[in-house]
Amino acid sequence: MATGKAKKKDKLRHAEYYDFQAIQDKLYADSNKGKVFKHLVEIIALPENIRLAYRNIKKNHGSTTPGTDGKTITELSALSDEQLICAVQRKLNWYVPQSVRRVEIPKGNDPMKKRPLGIPTIMDRLIQQCVLQVMEPICEAKFHDHSYGFRPNRNQQHAIAQVHKNMQRSNLHYVVDIDVKGFFDNVNHGKLLKQLWTMGIHDKKLLSIISAMLKAEVAGIGFPEVGTPQGGIISPLLSNVVLNELDWWLASQWEEIPTEFPYKESVNYNGSVSKSHKFAALRRTRLKEVTCVRYADDFKIFTNSYQNAVKLFHATKSWLHERLSLEISPEKSKVINLKEQYSEFLGFKLKVIPRGKRSNGRAKYVVESHIREKSIAKIKPNLKRLIYDIEFPSQGKRTEYQAICRYNVYVMGIHDYYQLATKVCDDLTPFALSVHKSLRARLKERVKTAKQVRKRKIPCEVPKVIRERYGKSKQLRYVAGHAVVPIGYIRHKPPKSMNRKINSYTPEGRAEIHKNLDRIDMTVLHYLMRNPVLYRTIEYNDNRLSLYSAQMGKCAVSGKVLSIGDIHCHHKVPRYLGGKDNYQNLVLVCEDVHHLIHATNPDIIRKYMEILGLDQKQKEKLNKLRSLVHVESY
Repeated sequence: MATGKAKKKDKLRHAEYYDFQAIQDKLYADSNKGKVFKHLVEIIALPENIRLAYRNIKKNHGSTTPGTDGKTITELSALSDEQLICAVQRKLNWYVPQSVRRVEIPKGNDPMKKRPLGIPTIMDRLIQQCVLQVMEPICEAKFHDHSYGFRPNRNQQHAIAQVHKNMQRSNLHYVVDIDVKGFFDNVNHGKLLKQLWTMGIHDKKLLSIISAMLKAEVAGIGFPEVGTPQGGIISPLLSNVVLNELDWWLASQWEEIPTEFPYKESVNYNGSVSKSHKFAALRRTRLKEVTCVRYADDFKIFTNSYQNAVKLFHATKSWLHERLSLEISPEKSKVINLKEQYSEFLGFKLKVIPRGKRSNGRAKYVVESHIREKSIAKIKPNLKRLIYDIEFPSQGKRTEYQAICRYNVYVMGIHDYYQLATKVCDDLTPFALSVHKSLRARLKERVKTAKQVRKRKIPCEVPKVIRERYGKSKQLRYVAGHAVVPIGYIRHKPPKSMNRKINSYTPEGRAEIHKNLDRIDMTVLHYLMRNPVLYRTIEYNDNRLSLYSAQMGKCAVSGKVLSIGDIHCHHKVPRYLGGKDNYQNLVLVCEDVHHLIHATNPDIIRKYMEILGLDQKQKEKLNKLRSLVHVESY
């Protein structure tokens, strides 16, 4: 099974596989040089971009959620390659989106509060993905470095690491917390389109398409005049476009000010240009230091004095109102002294505490962080529900095992995310006692300790990832021979800053992402992409590419390197027996192996066996495929 890291890298390489990477690289480079773009819809309508968009959305969980037309990715998958491309190109010629389905999901931990989501039809989502793949490299070149949300190769950990740096290394102990009131519901459409124009997107047809997306009818509600629909594929990018202007305005207050004192540039360990010398020069000007960290609409402004923090609070409030027509929430927006109070960010609460002294005799402050109370309040009922599912499996042992897996995945997800808190052990240790009590009360004799398992020699199944991470823990429990991950066995891990050499839109940046990956023959892959099998579904032809990548360009049986003209995409269960075009039912083999799978004549079988020279393991693979097509094993 592929690791999560490998899957992430594979996903990043889809643009290379569909031969669209060079186009995205050029868009990024041209945007960096300040060029304007007037013919983007032509690029959006390219067959390569449409195939790539289909590949990117088909594995999303949302692809199985129907829009107002009731259709899902299943309906798109049934179309042929040519039919899908023609359908998208036809819609782009005169784009009118279908109505958006509105659903409400719980907001936070209060079931009474709801957050509206707008779900476009699957075809409109595909078109949004096509637009996103062209706009993203252009916008990425213009986005500020302090923005981390919904951007390639950036995540919450990187934002938290920057917050730690500002608090601990830069000694910025005053923070301005700004909460924008209903940000996604109040984005000004006209202002957003002007911001896209300022970024260099001068294709009026594309701007009209984006305008149509923003104004798409919401079923049962009407046509919105403001806001970006949460649930749309392109909405996160557009929200970053809106707030990018805020990022650069805040940077202009200190970081981007020209200095009177000369300074030299240096290079960080990760290859990025360090601004430490410039910042040192700026500090000699006695200007008040200001910096920002933003994750989507959640942002914090750091400075080193209370007076300046108050000025920034009012200046930012006015700027948001005048420039973006956005209001702040008075009860959630405030100035915080981090030496005295916690500030909340991305599920954590953070402050600084004294820890020793610096070389100049002044007190040294370090970050102290916890899981915030609201996040803890969500964890408790979720654990209780997951334990209940283990207690009452609905379909016997298999469902019990699945319930244990769901519990383990949830707990490991909590550990992976909240291990960034310095006091995570203090926050999760109380859960350990509560969970063990619940397990004993609910599962009684079904739950065993590690000591009981060893003493009674009970056979247990412990996946490698659990054994490596939790094998030494005395808190590990077993149910029906399966390990149950201990919630209280956790250690703090400092957040890791992002490697700023990484970039999805430069060859050098991608080399950092794809280090040590085996290469495949891109010529063959691009040939397969440009020459789909006629009269077969887009699902079948797309899975051919996925299989070529997954099998590293080799025959699944013989291990022979596949070449153009010697590749067959074989249905494991034939279509006449009910086999589908899904990934699990397909395998790439060379033509000789394909003949051998279906052969019944002993002379033909002998002929191909002599040609291929299969070993015992390869014969077993062959016979498994022969049995699925109801041919006698050889």
